[in-house]
Amino acid sequence: MHDDTSLTVGRVKRVLEERVRPAIHSASVPLDVAAHQLPGEPIAPADGRGLDFQPAAVGELWGPAWGTTWFKLTGRVPADWAGRRVEALIDLGFDVNMTGFQCEALAYRPDGTPIKSINPRNQWVPIAEAAAGDEHVELYLEGASNPVLLDYHPFLPTQEGDILTSSKEPLYRLRRLDLAVFEPEVFDLSLDLEVLFELQAELPATSPRRMRILQAMDDALDVLDLQHIVETAGDARARLADVLAAPAEASAHRISAVGHAHIDSAWLWPVRETIRKVARTTSSMTTLIEEQPDFQYGMSSAQQYAWIKEHRPEVWERVKAAVAAGRFLPLGGMWVESDTVMPTGESLVRQFSHGQRFFEREFGIRSKGVWLPDSFGYSPALPQLMRRAGFEWFFTQKISWNQQNVFPHHSFLWEGIDGSQVFTHFPSMDTYNSQLSGMEVAKASRQFKENRLSSRSIAPVGWGDGGGGTTREMTGKAERLRDLEGSAQVVWEHPDVFFDAAKAELPNPAVWVGELYLELHRGTLTSQHATKALHRWAEHALVEAELWTATDAVRTGAAYPQAELDRLWQAVLLHEFHDILPGTSIAWVHREAVAVLSDVLSDARDIADAARRSLVGEGDRELRFEPSSAGRGRALGAAFVAESTATPVSLQEEDGGWRLENELVSVLVSGEGLIVSAVDKASGRETVAAGRAANLFQLHQDFPNMWDAWDIDRYYRNSVDDLTAVSSIEASLVNGVAQIVVVRPFSESTITQTILLAPDSRTVLLRNEVDWHETEKLLKLAFPLDIQAAHTEAETQFGYQARVTHTNTSWEAAKFETSMHRFVLVREQDFGAALVNDSIYGYDTTREVGEDGVTTTVRLSLLRAPRFPDPDTDHGPHEIEVGFVIGADAAIATAEGIRINSLPTVIRGAREVEPLVEVSGEGVVVSAVKLADDGSGDVIVRVYEALGRRAVGELSVGFDHREVREVSLIEDDIDDARTGGELRLRPFEVRTLRIAR
Repeated sequence: MHDDTSLTVGRVKRVLEERVRPAIHSASVPLDVAAHQLPGEPIAPADGRGLDFQPAAVGELWGPAWGTTWFKLTGRVPADWAGRRVEALIDLGFDVNMTGFQCEALAYRPDGTPIKSINPRNQWVPIAEAAAGDEHVELYLEGASNPVLLDYHPFLPTQEGDILTSSKEPLYRLRRLDLAVFEPEVFDLSLDLEVLFELQAELPATSPRRMRILQAMDDALDVLDLQHIVETAGDARARLADVLAAPAEASAHRISAVGHAHIDSAWLWPVRETIRKVARTTSSMTTLIEEQPDFQYGMSSAQQYAWIKEHRPEVWERVKAAVAAGRFLPLGGMWVESDTVMPTGESLVRQFSHGQRFFEREFGIRSKGVWLPDSFGYSPALPQLMRRAGFEWFFTQKISWNQQNVFPHHSFLWEGIDGSQVFTHFPSMDTYNSQLSGMEVAKASRQFKENRLSSRSIAPVGWGDGGGGTTREMTGKAERLRDLEGSAQVVWEHPDVFFDAAKAELPNPAVWVGELYLELHRGTLTSQHATKALHRWAEHALVEAELWTATDAVRTGAAYPQAELDRLWQAVLLHEFHDILPGTSIAWVHREAVAVLSDVLSDARDIADAARRSLVGEGDRELRFEPSSAGRGRALGAAFVAESTATPVSLQEEDGGWRLENELVSVLVSGEGLIVSAVDKASGRETVAAGRAANLFQLHQDFPNMWDAWDIDRYYRNSVDDLTAVSSIEASLVNGVAQIVVVRPFSESTITQTILLAPDSRTVLLRNEVDWHETEKLLKLAFPLDIQAAHTEAETQFGYQARVTHTNTSWEAAKFETSMHRFVLVREQDFGAALVNDSIYGYDTTREVGEDGVTTTVRLSLLRAPRFPDPDTDHGPHEIEVGFVIGADAAIATAEGIRINSLPTVIRGAREVEPLVEVSGEGVVVSAVKLADDGSGDVIVRVYEALGRRAVGELSVGFDHREVREVSLIEDDIDDARTGGELRLRPFEVRTLRIAR
């Protein structure tokens, strides 16, 4: 008997690492190697196998950054290996700690059949289950020499993140290219020991179960001959059989495992490389499905399936077969795993509609839940959108990354701004890349917050982010953990099955109300402004293109460009992926994003322009098209432009600056270009805090502890430079509009700001052109307001999110940088001010109490300059429009926010355009007018209540139609659908109406 625990632990660890695992493959012989390095972009696999290969050898360097090298491996199985399982062992120069973040390859048979991925944790390729002996072996490897960018913290700036600036020197050295005999009994012994070794570490120090496991492992190693591992592995396993056969306790936690890879659609690699990562991983996973009868693999993102179908049809056929067998699980029902904080409501609708349409068209299925493990916080509008799109559950785990507060639930109801609720689960092991380690399995059970009432959680199992997925080691561990004393039980299970069971166990779950705010990665609201701005503009341009092409189709019979709109939407949806839109990808990704989104914007505008011209015909009269229901004039239609009768703005010099005044507001701009007074004339209220100045640019040092492009850390506020220096300032009156042009140089950059006040407007427009060349800096625009606001109200999808302005609790203090869409509103009971914008998302709020009362300061986050992963983030020119709305409530803020993003268009033509639909009712806003996705020609209208209160209104239809009935968010028929044009909306309710033609 052995009773020295530490000796046993040390003994097992060393024997497992130094003797057992190396013996999993016994005899080996080298393969012959030839290689061909491509000079440019990847080529089709069929062409790769026909390349001119030159001899290569183990020890040679290969692969410049982002290059592709094809390898041809040939050899012969030794005759005396007959009847043995034979595998090829391939080490391309791997760092075993960096799966998915370095070189990798896809292995093919000579006929072009993809076999599986080669990566640091998956270095084998099956050759023969039972070799005949003396057979010829031929393999082809499509090797990708992706550079290591995510090395070890801290992150260092690198030029390797773009093929235009990366090194051309080879990065990797071939280490091993062999045929080898696989020893299944040794492999099983390694897993037996690993599972038991990890389990005992999580058990109470002197528990009987732990003592018996330690004794069994000692007994096993006593009979294991370290010089004859293969021959004695069976005897060693026999000594472990009893402790492995002991069943789990009846109360054991149950883990529903699902194979997973979470392949980022772009991040530290470009989209073109993601396409290959998806092919590699899905090849491996379909191979594992064929070999492991219980294994189930789940993959989200219709876009990734579409890439396989388009680029790797041979892989696609295997995926389709595995989906049909119920083993390869399409998850999430979205086009990509998008950011959910910044996309518009219409974008999220299209994420769901394009994702579900693809899954239904290709596989005949719909996803029942939304799968978003890694996005950076979750909008409070999501519960309603998920439920109205037909989803029953929501899964994420990112909130476990919170810096300050531990989220109090793992299975709960999440309630959104409209009162909708969705059953939600966070995996209690706090990872979406589980290896089923003893630590992870024990953690899942130990910290599960609903342990009193529920018994189950989810484990997404596999190497992820850069791909790789589940390994045979993980499936082997799962087999041993299915029913093992002292451990949670692990079973491969579809998330739908888990959620059904979890909901049954929790008929009255706890409720979390409001946003799921991530206390981390706050800088993602600001990083890579160019990507964000083009995305915002493209979103709005596509909604407008749908409006005018639908109007043209109904009014003139023109063809509706559904396929082209789908193509453009899918490009936008891809770039909403949670490492693209948030600005956390390499330079190559954002360079391409800017190019693609620029093209989308141009194409959408061309489509809209063609439809407008078709609608008005040839003529020389000016017509104004109003693209939103918040427009002034014929909303959602076009009317002839009447001569303006508005009184021009007054522009007078005053106190060394200028006073801008119209019938609604009076604004004083100082000689430094700062707004020192902003009075709402109707109420007489001053908006700017006494002795303070609004429109103040402020520059901060911005160097977070980690995650440069991701994070803004609180201490950035400790020092600030007020940018008050002016190199020139000029005031003028142009066509009745007062404007002041301020040029403000600072550090390495320059801001040229045009301050405008138009007739009949309460919005001071601030048009900013920033030539930005800073490093590790954050640019803010501050507005200290003489408003005692209990909350700010920041627009989110189809409504707004109220956030307190105080920091009473740690939860509130953690929200020192928060999100908005087109506006943030600050108000008292009867007076407020809003800030609207055309391209930014981040802001902060502080409050100060002085002799004159409470000052609420709102600062907009304009630009950042992190150096990782893009060392030159956002260097160059930017255009950012901000509107300072004086005397605003929720209705005015909503209208002004829409207006700054959806400007009217004036063209010449012959006839006015009647709107297809008109809406009445205070607070009722039209979000979209389009033709139905099913090609029926029916008109789809989406409306929502924007003010946070009940609304009664009417939808009037301006064309011949049969009926109006409510449908789901993604245009499905729904039970007990409301019919007719009457609109009765709850606060922030979204309704989608189908008008049958």
